[in-house]
Amino acid sequence: MSSSGLLSASASTAADDGAQLAAGLSATLACLWTARRRAGAERSWRLLMAVAMGGWSAGQAIWSWHQISTGTLMPGPSLADVGYFTLPVFAFAALLVLATDGSRSEPGDAEALPRGRSPWVLALDGLIVVGALFNITWSTALGPVVHAGAPTPLAFAVTIGYPVTDLILVVMVILLLGTYRGSRPRRPQLVLIGLGLIGISTSDSIFAYLVSSGAPAMPPILDTGSMAGPVLIALAALAPVPGPARETRRYGWATEWPYLLAPYLTVLVGGLIVLGGMIAGNQPEPIVVYVGMLVVALVVIRQALVLRDNGVLLRQVVDAQERLTHLAYHDPLTGLANRIQFHDRLASAVVESRRCGRAVTVIIVDLDDFKMVNDSMGHGTGDAILRAVAERLRACAGRAATVARLDGDGFAVLAAADLDQARELGQAILTTLTQPFTEPGRPVTVGASVGVVLSSASEPELTADALIRRADAAMHSAKRRSKGGMVVYEPGIAAALGDPDLPMLLATALRGGGGFDVHYQPVVRMDGATAPVAVEALARWTHPTLGAVPPDVFVAAAERAGLIAELDNLVLDRACHEAVTQDEPLDMHVNVCASRLCEPELEEAVRAALDRSGLPGTRLVLEITETSRVPDLDAAARTIVSLRQLGIRFAMDDFGTGYNTLAQLHLLPVDIVKLCQAHTAVDGEERIEALCRSVVSICQALGLTVIAEGVESAAQAEVLARLGCQLGQGYLYGRPAPVGHADDEVDHPTDAAAVRANELSTA
Repeated sequence: MSSSGLLSASASTAADDGAQLAAGLSATLACLWTARRRAGAERSWRLLMAVAMGGWSAGQAIWSWHQISTGTLMPGPSLADVGYFTLPVFAFAALLVLATDGSRSEPGDAEALPRGRSPWVLALDGLIVVGALFNITWSTALGPVVHAGAPTPLAFAVTIGYPVTDLILVVMVILLLGTYRGSRPRRPQLVLIGLGLIGISTSDSIFAYLVSSGAPAMPPILDTGSMAGPVLIALAALAPVPGPARETRRYGWATEWPYLLAPYLTVLVGGLIVLGGMIAGNQPEPIVVYVGMLVVALVVIRQALVLRDNGVLLRQVVDAQERLTHLAYHDPLTGLANRIQFHDRLASAVVESRRCGRAVTVIIVDLDDFKMVNDSMGHGTGDAILRAVAERLRACAGRAATVARLDGDGFAVLAAADLDQARELGQAILTTLTQPFTEPGRPVTVGASVGVVLSSASEPELTADALIRRADAAMHSAKRRSKGGMVVYEPGIAAALGDPDLPMLLATALRGGGGFDVHYQPVVRMDGATAPVAVEALARWTHPTLGAVPPDVFVAAAERAGLIAELDNLVLDRACHEAVTQDEPLDMHVNVCASRLCEPELEEAVRAALDRSGLPGTRLVLEITETSRVPDLDAAARTIVSLRQLGIRFAMDDFGTGYNTLAQLHLLPVDIVKLCQAHTAVDGEERIEALCRSVVSICQALGLTVIAEGVESAAQAEVLARLGCQLGQGYLYGRPAPVGHADDEVDHPTDAAAVRANELSTA
């Protein structure tokens, strides 16, 4: 501006120095102001840069005061140089903070900072490149200029310090942008910082050159970099904090190799220039030799760090592979083997059993009603109980066995055991699981159903999958007969339980393949009359290859395969049709799965069956089974109310077991309650009699009819009638039989287990 005549030379100098000082102070204040509202690396680099620009501004203030007051350049070295050199020291630290931090990269992100790339390697790369470039420029042009204007060693150090430190910072920014992926979310900030440092270093280099060459002053126009540089750094501090968004650009060897080879290429070029000078007869100056030795030492240190980091990276990879392998074959909650590992070990055990003739035992353990624990006590408590179950199973099975968690509340045990040992182990599991758990801080009892299967030498082609299916079917059989029990897979039901195509065969039979019959068991009054007032329709399936399949087996298979609605509808249609063909107008009881009460399809199926058969709705009773829970009690109640308008009544089957509880009795508008055998086994059992009396009293208060199931003797019937049961059903009155084949002469077994094993109904 002095050359334009607008300002005098002194005024122009004052304006120039003031602009530089104002720019430096603005950068300092911007860094301090934004650091207050940041955390982590975003706060640290701003504070370091505030110190760097504050020191630079102090140096600029000292310089400006001397230049304005005396009209001459301040002789160096001086206190101003101390302030100026604050910039490279603290800016270097700020760049290291940006290189080290990886908080803005998501785990597994391709843009994340590689663990094997240390930020100290970045710093060494910068020093190596700067050292090599220094030797190149010193040997070509810088050396003679510095020698001409640096009469003392201190002046010499200060003179070369400016371009060297500035070069270090610029090279660091370039390497950080080019090779360190963790910095890529901060690319706008780094670009602004880099441009600011380049601007300052450009003005510093020009000033150092002019002073070394004996120039009386530096034109203000050449100080543009010292004005723009701090402003750019201030903009970097004011830039918004980067988010976790990923970049779409792909980075690989093709884009990174120039940056990776830059340290070595510059060292090679610098060495060739020095070597060329020596060949020409010019001996290298001591500073070139010293810097060259320093560069070689830095290269060695860098390689040592890289080797160390590679070793760390290799260990991390090995550890990660081990963790992934463990996670692939173990359950993360309990630490037990998972389904994959269990299947692999079982397959190996089956092969070994064929070779040595030793039996393989598979035990499936499924916790009863465990969902109720999660719903009532929370998943945290449920997880604690599952871990405790795992520990108890380990203790029962011993170290030689494999214990696995197959799914949410399903476990399995693989052991080398004969039949007696397998029974003993299964019973031990049931016993230990009946002990209360104290994990949640209060006693909680969790039951379990157990299925046991052994490999057989007579079936050499038996596979691991078949064994698991058999054990699973046995477990479901135990769950349907009486929760908290154990069923051992036996040859008598081998075909049905173990056939891998059972769901497919069942689907074929339900969709027209035949083999299904409906048997009926009478329901009579308990006032001494013998004539039935109703019958319950029960499904029976005989497959041409499998033979007679136990009801609990095919019902469980239907539930798992999603075929239970088809099974219910088949029984409903046949029962309604056969009811209208009989001379006696008996009520017809038909089972429906509880979960279907919330589905509109149930009401449509019932209405269609009544329309096709012509059976009045007043003769139909739908029994809600206990094998599944009602997902929506309000929706179920609406369905019941709608169907009751047709005269249909509803009964709660097997009340006192499974999901049929007092809560459902209160919320669902049913007409009849059928007491399960656990409540009707009153022969000489005072506690059961008291319980039965209480339940009957509740039902009578609600205006509900009570049917006692499992009535096997006249004495039992007399007690149940005295307790208030109006109707009864059981072997005392007749076994299930086809239409026209009523069981008039019935053997009345006294063994309760045999009764439960033979009286099986659909769900």
